[in-house]
Amino acid sequence: MFCRSINDNFGLLLADSTESRINSAIHMFFMNFDIAVIWMDRNFQVIDVRIAKKGHAYYAPIRAAKYTLETDVKNFTYFHASDQLKVIYVD
Repeated sequence: MFCRSINDNFGLLLADSTESRINSAIHMFFMNFDIAVIWMDRNFQVIDVRIAKKGHAYYAPIRAAKYTLETDVKNFTYFHASDQLKVIYVD
C-alpha cells in the first residue's frame, strides 16, 4: 500500500499458518495501481487468479488458500488455476 508502482519482475508472497478464504482475502484501499493476485493452497497449487483493481473493497479466492502472491498485472497471463508452482527460498 501507498507505493506508486511495482516492478514487472517483483512480487510479494504472503503466507498464512492455515488455509482460509477469510485470512487470504485482500483489500485494495490506498493502492495506486492494479495488481495480479494469485492464491495457492498448501502445496503451491494455484486455486484462483484475479486482477485486483485499485480502491476495490474486497477480493477473496474461490477456495481456502494458504499463500497469496501479489505481483504486477503484466504477470497475470502467466498463472492459471490448477498450475503447480515451485517456490525456492533464497537467503
